[in-house]
Amino acid sequence: MDGHLLSMLIWLPILGGVTVLATGPDTNAPVARKLSLGISVAAVLLSLPLYTGFDKTTAAMQFIEHASWVRTFNIYYSLGVDGISMPLILLTTALTPIVVIAGWEVIQEKVAQYMAAFLVMEGLMIGVFSAVDAVLFYVFWEGMLIPMFIIIGIWGGPNRIYATIKFFLYTLLGSLLMLVAFLYLYHQSGSFSILEYHTLPLDINTQILLFIAFFAAFAVKVPMFPVHTWLPDAHVEAPTGGSVILAAILLKMGAYGFLRFSLPILPDASHALAGFMITLSLIAVVYIALVALVQEDMKKLIAYSSIAHMGFVTLGFFIFSAQGIEGGLIQMISHGFISGALFLCVGVLYDRVHSRQISSYGGVANTMPVFASFMMLFAMANSGLPGTSGFVGEFLVILAAFQVNAWYAVLAGTTLIFGAAYTLWMYKRVIFGDVANKEVEKLQDVSTREVVFLALLAILVLGMGVWPYPFLEVMHVSVENLVVQATASKL
Repeated sequence: MDGHLLSMLIWLPILGGVTVLATGPDTNAPVARKLSLGISVAAVLLSLPLYTGFDKTTAAMQFIEHASWVRTFNIYYSLGVDGISMPLILLTTALTPIVVIAGWEVIQEKVAQYMAAFLVMEGLMIGVFSAVDAVLFYVFWEGMLIPMFIIIGIWGGPNRIYATIKFFLYTLLGSLLMLVAFLYLYHQSGSFSILEYHTLPLDINTQILLFIAFFAAFAVKVPMFPVHTWLPDAHVEAPTGGSVILAAILLKMGAYGFLRFSLPILPDASHALAGFMITLSLIAVVYIALVALVQEDMKKLIAYSSIAHMGFVTLGFFIFSAQGIEGGLIQMISHGFISGALFLCVGVLYDRVHSRQISSYGGVANTMPVFASFMMLFAMANSGLPGTSGFVGEFLVILAAFQVNAWYAVLAGTTLIFGAAYTLWMYKRVIFGDVANKEVEKLQDVSTREVVFLALLAILVLGMGVWPYPFLEVMHVSVENLVVQATASKL
Protein backbone atom coordinates (compact mmCIF):
# COMPACT_ATOMS: atom_id res chain seq x y z
CA MET A 1 0.00 0.00 0.00
CA ASP A 2 2.95 2.34 0.70
CA GLY A 3 3.60 2.70 -3.02
CA HIS A 4 0.20 4.26 -3.66
CA LEU A 5 -0.82 5.60 -0.26
CA LEU A 6 -0.79 9.28 -1.26
CA SER A 7 -2.78 8.60 -4.44
CA MET A 8 -5.35 6.71 -2.40
CA LEU A 9 -5.59 9.63 0.06
CA ILE A 10 -6.12 12.07 -2.81
CA TRP A 11 -8.52 10.08 -4.94
CA LEU A 12 -10.61 8.31 -2.28
CA PRO A 13 -12.31 11.58 -1.19
CA ILE A 14 -12.57 12.89 -4.77
CA LEU A 15 -14.16 9.72 -6.16
CA GLY A 16 -16.16 9.40 -2.94
CA GLY A 17 -17.47 12.93 -3.47
CA VAL A 18 -18.59 11.99 -6.98
CA THR A 19 -20.33 8.92 -5.54
CA VAL A 20 -22.09 11.05 -2.90
CA LEU A 21 -23.15 13.48 -5.62
CA ALA A 22 -24.72 10.56 -7.50
CA THR A 23 -27.09 9.86 -4.58
CA GLY A 24 -29.17 12.65 -6.10
CA PRO A 25 -32.08 14.54 -4.53
CA ASP A 26 -32.62 15.48 -0.88
CA THR A 27 -34.92 12.49 -0.43
CA ASN A 28 -31.69 10.47 -0.30
CA ALA A 29 -30.03 12.91 2.14
CA PRO A 30 -29.55 10.27 4.92
CA VAL A 31 -27.61 8.10 2.47
CA ALA A 32 -25.47 11.07 1.38
CA ARG A 33 -24.66 11.96 4.99
CA LYS A 34 -23.72 8.42 6.04
CA LEU A 35 -21.69 7.81 2.91
CA SER A 36 -19.80 11.11 3.38
CA LEU A 37 -19.00 10.31 6.99
CA GLY A 38 -17.83 6.83 6.06
CA ILE A 39 -15.53 8.13 3.32
CA SER A 40 -14.09 10.89 5.49
CA VAL A 41 -13.42 8.48 8.38
CA ALA A 42 -11.83 6.02 5.92
CA ALA A 43 -9.50 8.84 4.81
CA VAL A 44 -8.50 9.43 8.46
CA LEU A 45 -7.67 5.73 8.91
CA LEU A 46 -5.81 5.70 5.60
CA SER A 47 -3.70 8.69 6.67
CA LEU A 48 -2.48 7.06 9.89
CA PRO A 49 0.24 4.99 8.13
CA LEU A 50 1.74 8.30 6.97
CA TYR A 51 2.64 8.92 10.62
CA THR A 52 3.33 5.39 11.81
CA GLY A 53 5.44 4.53 8.76
CA PHE A 54 7.26 7.87 8.61
CA ASP A 55 11.07 7.83 8.91
CA LYS A 56 11.87 10.68 11.31
CA THR A 57 15.63 10.51 10.69
CA THR A 58 15.63 11.77 7.09
CA ALA A 59 14.63 14.97 5.32
CA ALA A 60 14.10 13.13 2.01
CA MET A 61 10.65 12.82 0.47
CA GLN A 62 8.81 9.65 1.53
CA PHE A 63 5.89 7.62 0.15
CA ILE A 64 7.08 8.70 -3.30
CA GLU A 65 5.00 8.09 -6.43
CA HIS A 66 6.34 9.00 -9.85
CA ALA A 67 4.66 8.43 -13.20
CA SER A 68 4.86 10.17 -16.56
CA TRP A 69 1.92 12.51 -17.19
CA VAL A 70 2.71 14.85 -20.12
CA ARG A 71 5.95 13.45 -21.53
CA THR A 72 6.38 16.23 -24.14
CA PHE A 73 6.84 18.89 -21.46
CA ASN A 74 8.51 16.65 -18.87
CA ILE A 75 5.48 16.86 -16.54
CA TYR A 76 5.05 14.04 -14.03
CA TYR A 77 2.40 12.81 -11.66
CA SER A 78 4.88 13.06 -8.81
CA LEU A 79 3.95 12.83 -5.13
CA GLY A 80 5.86 12.72 -1.87
CA VAL A 81 5.77 14.03 1.70
CA ASP A 82 8.32 15.17 4.25
CA GLY A 83 8.10 16.30 7.86
CA ILE A 84 6.67 19.66 6.79
CA SER A 85 3.81 18.49 4.59
CA MET A 86 2.81 15.25 6.35
CA PRO A 87 1.32 16.91 9.51
CA LEU A 88 -0.75 19.19 7.28
CA ILE A 89 -2.24 16.18 5.50
CA LEU A 90 -3.18 14.70 8.89
CA LEU A 91 -4.80 18.04 9.81
CA THR A 92 -6.85 17.91 6.59
CA THR A 93 -8.09 14.37 7.10
CA ALA A 94 -8.85 14.99 10.80
CA LEU A 95 -11.04 18.04 10.21
CA THR A 96 -13.13 16.76 7.28
CA PRO A 97 -15.24 14.25 9.28
CA ILE A 98 -15.75 16.94 11.95
CA VAL A 99 -17.16 19.25 9.26
CA VAL A 100 -19.41 16.44 7.98
CA ILE A 101 -20.77 15.83 11.50
CA ALA A 102 -21.21 19.58 12.07
CA GLY A 103 -23.38 19.90 8.94
CA TRP A 104 -25.37 16.71 9.61
CA GLU A 105 -28.62 18.39 10.68
CA VAL A 106 -27.88 22.01 9.77
CA ILE A 107 -27.76 21.47 5.99
CA GLN A 108 -31.22 20.47 4.77
CA GLU A 109 -31.09 21.51 1.11
CA LYS A 110 -28.76 20.10 -1.57
CA VAL A 111 -27.21 17.83 1.07
CA ALA A 112 -25.43 15.54 -1.40
CA GLN A 113 -23.89 18.50 -3.23
CA TYR A 114 -22.72 20.07 0.05
CA MET A 115 -21.06 16.90 1.34
CA ALA A 116 -19.57 16.09 -2.07
CA ALA A 117 -17.98 19.56 -2.31
CA PHE A 118 -16.14 19.03 0.99
CA LEU A 119 -14.95 15.56 0.03
CA VAL A 120 -13.64 16.71 -3.36
CA MET A 121 -11.95 19.67 -1.69
CA GLU A 122 -10.31 17.35 0.86
CA GLY A 123 -8.71 15.31 -1.93
CA LEU A 124 -7.49 18.42 -3.74
CA MET A 125 -6.02 19.90 -0.54
CA ILE A 126 -4.13 16.69 0.17
CA GLY A 127 -2.88 16.91 -3.43
CA VAL A 128 -1.46 20.40 -2.76
CA PHE A 129 0.49 19.15 0.27
CA SER A 130 1.85 16.06 -1.50
CA ALA A 131 2.62 17.27 -5.06
CA VAL A 132 6.33 17.58 -5.90
CA ASP A 133 5.75 18.48 -9.56
CA ALA A 134 5.04 22.18 -10.12
CA VAL A 135 2.27 21.67 -12.70
CA LEU A 136 0.56 19.04 -10.55
CA PHE A 137 0.84 21.39 -7.58
CA TYR A 138 -0.72 24.21 -9.62
CA VAL A 139 -3.61 22.02 -10.82
CA PHE A 140 -4.47 21.01 -7.25
CA TRP A 141 -3.91 24.58 -5.98
CA GLU A 142 -6.36 26.10 -8.47
CA GLY A 143 -8.79 23.16 -8.48
CA MET A 144 -9.29 23.52 -4.75
CA LEU A 145 -10.84 26.97 -5.27
CA ILE A 146 -13.82 25.54 -7.15
CA PRO A 147 -15.44 23.55 -4.29
CA MET A 148 -14.95 26.47 -1.87
CA PHE A 149 -16.39 28.86 -4.46
CA ILE A 150 -19.47 26.60 -4.70
CA ILE A 151 -19.80 26.16 -0.92
CA ILE A 152 -19.81 29.91 -0.21
CA GLY A 153 -21.84 30.76 -3.31
CA ILE A 154 -24.68 28.28 -2.68
CA TRP A 155 -24.90 27.80 1.10
CA GLY A 156 -23.55 31.20 2.16
CA GLY A 157 -25.23 34.29 3.62
CA PRO A 158 -27.07 37.19 1.94
CA ASN A 159 -23.91 38.77 0.44
CA ARG A 160 -22.43 35.45 -0.64
CA ILE A 161 -22.05 36.36 -4.33
CA TYR A 162 -19.94 39.43 -3.53
CA ALA A 163 -17.81 37.47 -1.04
CA THR A 164 -17.39 34.54 -3.45
CA ILE A 165 -16.28 36.64 -6.40
CA LYS A 166 -13.89 38.65 -4.21
CA PHE A 167 -12.38 35.45 -2.81
CA PHE A 168 -12.03 33.91 -6.28
CA LEU A 169 -10.51 37.00 -7.94
CA TYR A 170 -7.97 37.64 -5.17
CA THR A 171 -6.73 34.06 -5.09
CA LEU A 172 -6.84 33.45 -8.85
CA LEU A 173 -4.98 36.63 -9.87
CA GLY A 174 -2.20 36.00 -7.36
CA SER A 175 -1.84 32.42 -8.55
CA LEU A 176 -1.34 33.47 -12.17
CA LEU A 177 1.99 35.09 -11.25
CA MET A 178 3.00 31.84 -9.56
CA LEU A 179 2.33 30.04 -12.87
CA VAL A 180 4.59 32.54 -14.65
CA ALA A 181 7.32 31.76 -12.09
CA PHE A 182 6.92 28.02 -12.73
CA LEU A 183 7.22 28.55 -16.48
CA TYR A 184 10.42 30.57 -16.02
CA LEU A 185 11.93 27.88 -13.77
CA TYR A 186 10.96 25.25 -16.36
CA HIS A 187 12.67 27.31 -19.06
CA GLN A 188 15.85 27.41 -16.96
CA SER A 189 15.89 23.78 -15.83
CA GLY A 190 13.88 21.86 -18.43
CA SER A 191 11.88 20.30 -15.61
CA PHE A 192 8.84 20.95 -13.43
CA SER A 193 10.34 19.01 -10.51
CA ILE A 194 10.12 21.18 -7.38
CA LEU A 195 13.09 19.36 -5.81
CA GLU A 196 15.29 20.17 -8.83
CA TYR A 197 14.47 23.87 -8.40
CA HIS A 198 16.10 23.70 -4.94
CA THR A 199 19.52 23.30 -6.58
CA LEU A 200 18.96 25.63 -9.56
CA PRO A 201 21.49 28.53 -9.61
CA LEU A 202 19.75 31.91 -9.92
CA ASP A 203 21.12 35.46 -9.75
CA ILE A 204 19.79 37.87 -7.14
CA ASN A 205 17.63 39.95 -9.51
CA THR A 206 15.95 36.84 -10.89
CA GLN A 207 15.41 35.53 -7.37
CA ILE A 208 13.75 38.78 -6.28
CA LEU A 209 11.38 38.79 -9.27
CA LEU A 210 10.47 35.15 -8.67
CA PHE A 211 10.00 35.88 -4.96
CA ILE A 212 7.54 38.65 -5.82
CA ALA A 213 5.64 36.26 -8.12
CA PHE A 214 5.40 33.61 -5.39
CA PHE A 215 4.57 36.29 -2.81
CA ALA A 216 1.56 37.37 -4.89
CA ALA A 217 0.11 33.86 -4.67
CA PHE A 218 1.08 32.90 -1.13
CA ALA A 219 0.51 36.24 0.65
CA VAL A 220 -3.07 36.41 -0.65
CA LYS A 221 -3.76 32.89 0.57
CA VAL A 222 -2.26 33.36 4.07
CA PRO A 223 -3.58 36.20 3.93
CA MET A 224 -0.95 38.81 4.80
CA PHE A 225 -1.53 42.52 5.25
CA PRO A 226 -2.56 44.39 3.03
CA VAL A 227 -4.13 41.68 0.80
CA HIS A 228 -6.25 40.29 3.63
CA THR A 229 -9.55 42.06 2.98
CA TRP A 230 -11.19 39.12 1.17
CA LEU A 231 -11.01 36.86 4.22
CA PRO A 232 -13.49 38.53 6.66
CA ASP A 233 -16.09 38.79 3.87
CA ALA A 234 -15.61 35.14 2.91
CA HIS A 235 -15.84 33.98 6.53
CA VAL A 236 -18.95 36.00 7.34
CA GLU A 237 -20.86 34.71 4.31
CA ALA A 238 -19.59 31.11 4.32
CA PRO A 239 -21.59 28.36 6.06
CA THR A 240 -20.00 27.09 9.26
CA GLY A 241 -18.27 24.13 7.59
CA GLY A 242 -16.86 26.41 4.90
CA SER A 243 -15.44 28.78 7.53
CA VAL A 244 -13.83 25.86 9.37
CA ILE A 245 -12.00 24.53 6.31
CA LEU A 246 -11.15 28.03 5.07
CA ALA A 247 -9.49 29.02 8.36
CA ALA A 248 -8.08 25.65 9.35
CA ILE A 249 -6.56 24.45 6.06
CA LEU A 250 -6.85 26.83 3.09
CA LEU A 251 -4.95 29.63 4.85
CA LYS A 252 -2.15 27.18 5.68
CA MET A 253 -1.49 26.60 1.99
CA GLY A 254 -0.05 30.10 1.56
CA ALA A 255 2.33 29.56 4.47
CA TYR A 256 3.21 26.10 3.14
CA GLY A 257 4.05 27.70 -0.23
CA PHE A 258 6.67 29.92 1.41
CA LEU A 259 8.33 26.84 2.93
CA ARG A 260 8.15 24.70 -0.20
CA PHE A 261 9.13 27.35 -2.78
CA SER A 262 10.32 30.74 -1.53
CA LEU A 263 12.82 29.75 1.19
CA PRO A 264 14.60 26.77 -0.46
CA ILE A 265 14.47 27.95 -4.11
CA LEU A 266 15.12 31.66 -3.52
CA PRO A 267 17.31 31.85 -0.38
CA ASP A 268 19.14 35.09 -1.29
CA ALA A 269 15.91 36.93 -2.16
CA SER A 270 14.30 35.56 1.01
CA HIS A 271 17.10 37.08 3.09
CA ALA A 272 17.09 40.33 1.12
CA LEU A 273 13.34 40.76 1.64
CA ALA A 274 13.17 39.27 5.14
CA GLY A 275 12.79 42.73 6.71
CA PHE A 276 9.82 43.42 4.46
CA MET A 277 8.20 40.08 5.32
CA ILE A 278 8.79 40.52 9.05
CA THR A 279 7.32 44.03 8.93
CA LEU A 280 4.14 42.79 7.22
CA SER A 281 3.93 39.92 9.72
CA LEU A 282 4.23 42.24 12.72
CA ILE A 283 1.61 44.59 11.23
CA ALA A 284 -0.72 41.60 11.04
CA VAL A 285 0.07 40.60 14.62
CA VAL A 286 -0.47 44.08 16.10
CA TYR A 287 -2.73 46.13 13.80
CA ILE A 288 -5.10 43.33 12.73
CA ALA A 289 -5.47 42.30 16.37
CA LEU A 290 -6.63 45.85 17.15
CA VAL A 291 -9.07 45.64 14.22
CA ALA A 292 -10.43 42.40 15.73
CA LEU A 293 -10.98 44.22 19.02
CA VAL A 294 -13.68 46.49 17.56
CA GLN A 295 -15.72 43.85 15.70
CA GLU A 296 -19.37 43.34 16.60
CA ASP A 297 -19.80 40.21 14.46
CA MET A 298 -18.38 37.05 16.08
CA LYS A 299 -17.35 35.50 12.77
CA LYS A 300 -15.60 38.68 11.68
CA LEU A 301 -13.74 38.87 14.98
CA ILE A 302 -12.48 35.29 14.60
CA ALA A 303 -11.59 35.97 10.94
CA TYR A 304 -9.38 38.92 11.91
CA SER A 305 -7.96 36.82 14.72
CA SER A 306 -6.92 34.26 12.07
CA ILE A 307 -5.02 36.92 10.11
CA ALA A 308 -3.20 38.00 13.28
CA HIS A 309 -2.25 34.42 14.16
CA MET A 310 -1.05 33.70 10.62
CA GLY A 311 1.18 36.80 10.94
CA PHE A 312 2.89 34.86 13.73
CA VAL A 313 3.47 31.98 11.32
CA THR A 314 5.17 34.07 8.61
CA LEU A 315 7.23 35.87 11.28
CA GLY A 316 8.57 32.51 12.45
CA PHE A 317 9.47 31.46 8.90
CA PHE A 318 11.51 34.56 8.00
CA ILE A 319 13.64 34.49 11.14
CA PHE A 320 15.52 31.62 9.41
CA SER A 321 15.95 29.48 12.51
CA ALA A 322 14.74 25.93 13.08
CA GLN A 323 13.01 27.05 16.26
CA GLY A 324 11.11 29.82 14.45
CA ILE A 325 10.02 27.60 11.55
CA GLU A 326 8.96 24.77 13.87
CA GLY A 327 7.04 27.30 15.95
CA GLY A 328 5.32 28.56 12.79
CA LEU A 329 4.40 25.02 11.74
CA ILE A 330 3.05 24.16 15.20
CA GLN A 331 1.07 27.41 15.12
CA MET A 332 -0.40 26.42 11.73
CA ILE A 333 -1.66 23.09 13.04
CA SER A 334 -2.82 24.53 16.36
CA HIS A 335 -4.64 27.38 14.64
CA GLY A 336 -6.39 24.79 12.47
CA PHE A 337 -7.84 23.15 15.58
CA ILE A 338 -8.64 26.35 17.50
CA SER A 339 -10.09 28.49 14.71
CA GLY A 340 -12.12 25.52 13.48
CA ALA A 341 -13.48 25.02 16.99
CA LEU A 342 -14.36 28.71 17.43
CA PHE A 343 -16.20 28.85 14.11
CA LEU A 344 -18.11 25.71 15.10
CA CYS A 345 -19.03 27.36 18.41
CA VAL A 346 -20.39 30.37 16.53
CA GLY A 347 -22.27 27.96 14.28
CA VAL A 348 -23.87 26.24 17.29
CA LEU A 349 -25.19 29.61 18.51
CA TYR A 350 -26.21 30.77 15.03
CA ASP A 351 -28.25 27.60 14.42
CA ARG A 352 -30.33 28.49 17.48
CA VAL A 353 -30.59 32.30 17.39
CA HIS A 354 -29.78 33.06 13.72
CA SER A 355 -27.55 35.97 14.63
CA ARG A 356 -23.77 36.38 14.70
CA GLN A 357 -23.91 39.77 16.46
CA ILE A 358 -22.32 39.80 19.91
CA SER A 359 -25.07 42.16 21.09
CA SER A 360 -27.71 39.48 20.38
CA TYR A 361 -26.38 37.33 23.21
CA GLY A 362 -25.55 37.52 26.90
CA GLY A 363 -25.98 35.05 29.72
CA VAL A 364 -25.65 31.98 27.48
CA ALA A 365 -23.91 30.14 30.36
CA ASN A 366 -27.23 30.15 32.22
CA THR A 367 -28.95 28.03 29.57
CA MET A 368 -25.99 26.27 27.87
CA PRO A 369 -23.41 25.45 30.58
CA VAL A 370 -21.77 22.55 28.70
CA PHE A 371 -21.39 24.67 25.58
CA ALA A 372 -20.01 27.55 27.67
CA SER A 373 -17.32 25.19 29.07
CA PHE A 374 -16.21 24.09 25.60
CA MET A 375 -16.13 27.64 24.29
CA MET A 376 -14.12 28.76 27.33
CA LEU A 377 -11.43 26.19 26.52
CA PHE A 378 -11.20 27.30 22.88
CA ALA A 379 -11.22 31.00 23.84
CA MET A 380 -8.36 30.42 26.27
CA ALA A 381 -6.45 28.44 23.64
CA ASN A 382 -6.92 31.31 21.17
CA SER A 383 -5.44 33.61 23.83
CA GLY A 384 -2.33 31.42 24.10
CA LEU A 385 -3.01 29.84 27.50
CA PRO A 386 -0.17 27.47 28.58
CA GLY A 387 -1.35 23.86 28.45
CA THR A 388 -3.25 24.45 25.21
CA SER A 389 -1.95 24.12 21.65
CA GLY A 390 -2.19 27.90 21.17
CA PHE A 391 0.71 28.48 23.56
CA VAL A 392 3.30 26.11 22.05
CA GLY A 393 3.77 27.72 18.62
CA GLU A 394 3.59 31.29 19.93
CA PHE A 395 6.17 30.53 22.61
CA LEU A 396 8.63 29.03 20.09
CA VAL A 397 8.23 31.93 17.64
CA ILE A 398 8.67 34.59 20.35
CA LEU A 399 11.74 32.74 21.66
CA ALA A 400 13.25 32.57 18.16
CA ALA A 401 12.38 36.23 17.48
CA PHE A 402 14.09 37.32 20.71
CA GLN A 403 17.35 35.70 19.56
CA VAL A 404 17.27 37.81 16.37
CA ASN A 405 15.86 41.13 17.62
CA ALA A 406 14.32 41.87 21.01
CA TRP A 407 11.85 44.32 19.45
CA TYR A 408 10.49 41.59 17.17
CA ALA A 409 9.79 39.53 20.27
CA VAL A 410 8.18 42.47 22.12
CA LEU A 411 5.85 43.28 19.21
CA ALA A 412 5.06 39.61 18.61
CA GLY A 413 4.36 39.16 22.31
CA THR A 414 1.60 41.76 22.16
CA THR A 415 -0.57 39.07 20.56
CA LEU A 416 -0.82 37.42 23.98
CA ILE A 417 -2.33 40.67 25.29
CA PHE A 418 -4.48 41.63 22.30
CA GLY A 419 -5.53 38.02 21.65
CA ALA A 420 -6.76 37.71 25.22
CA ALA A 421 -8.44 41.12 24.96
CA TYR A 422 -10.60 40.49 21.89
CA THR A 423 -11.29 36.80 22.54
CA LEU A 424 -12.21 37.07 26.21
CA TRP A 425 -14.10 40.32 25.62
CA MET A 426 -16.27 38.49 23.08
CA TYR A 427 -16.64 35.50 25.41
CA LYS A 428 -17.62 37.67 28.37
CA ARG A 429 -20.36 39.51 26.49
CA VAL A 430 -21.79 36.38 24.85
CA ILE A 431 -21.55 33.85 27.67
CA PHE A 432 -21.64 35.68 31.02
CA GLY A 433 -23.99 38.14 32.67
CA ASP A 434 -27.75 38.05 32.93
CA VAL A 435 -29.85 36.47 30.18
CA ALA A 436 -30.16 39.30 27.66
CA ASN A 437 -33.26 38.33 25.67
CA LYS A 438 -36.02 35.79 25.23
CA GLU A 439 -34.11 33.94 22.49
CA VAL A 440 -31.30 33.15 24.93
CA GLU A 441 -33.84 32.10 27.59
CA LYS A 442 -35.14 29.40 25.23
CA LEU A 443 -31.73 27.99 24.27
CA GLN A 444 -31.07 24.30 24.77
CA ASP A 445 -27.60 23.00 25.54
CA VAL A 446 -25.47 21.14 23.01
CA SER A 447 -26.81 17.90 21.52
CA THR A 448 -24.89 14.63 21.42
CA ARG A 449 -23.82 15.38 17.83
CA GLU A 450 -22.44 18.78 18.86
CA VAL A 451 -20.68 17.33 21.90
CA VAL A 452 -18.94 14.83 19.61
CA PHE A 453 -17.27 17.36 17.32
CA LEU A 454 -16.51 19.86 20.12
CA ALA A 455 -15.02 17.10 22.31
CA LEU A 456 -12.84 15.82 19.46
CA LEU A 457 -11.38 19.29 18.94
CA ALA A 458 -10.97 19.81 22.70
CA ILE A 459 -8.91 16.60 22.89
CA LEU A 460 -6.70 17.76 20.00
CA VAL A 461 -6.19 21.24 21.49
CA LEU A 462 -5.31 19.92 24.95
CA GLY A 463 -3.30 16.96 23.66
CA MET A 464 -1.09 19.14 21.48
CA GLY A 465 -0.73 21.71 24.27
CA VAL A 466 0.36 19.19 26.88
CA TRP A 467 2.48 16.96 24.61
CA PRO A 468 3.66 18.68 21.39
CA TYR A 469 6.62 16.32 20.99
CA PRO A 470 4.97 13.94 18.46
CA PHE A 471 4.44 16.92 16.12
CA LEU A 472 7.90 18.44 16.66
CA GLU A 473 9.59 15.05 16.28
CA VAL A 474 8.35 14.40 12.73
CA MET A 475 9.14 17.89 11.42
CA HIS A 476 12.52 18.51 13.06
CA VAL A 477 14.88 16.91 10.52
CA SER A 478 12.98 18.38 7.54
CA VAL A 479 13.03 21.83 9.15
CA GLU A 480 16.78 21.57 9.86
CA ASN A 481 17.34 20.70 6.20
CA LEU A 482 15.16 23.63 5.11
CA VAL A 483 17.20 26.02 7.27
CA VAL A 484 20.38 24.80 5.56
CA GLN A 485 18.78 25.40 2.14
CA ALA A 486 17.46 28.81 3.15
CA THR A 487 20.85 29.98 4.44
CA ALA A 488 22.95 28.63 1.54
CA SER A 489 23.53 31.35 -1.06
CA LYS A 490 23.03 30.52 -4.74
CA LEU A 491 25.13 33.47 -5.93
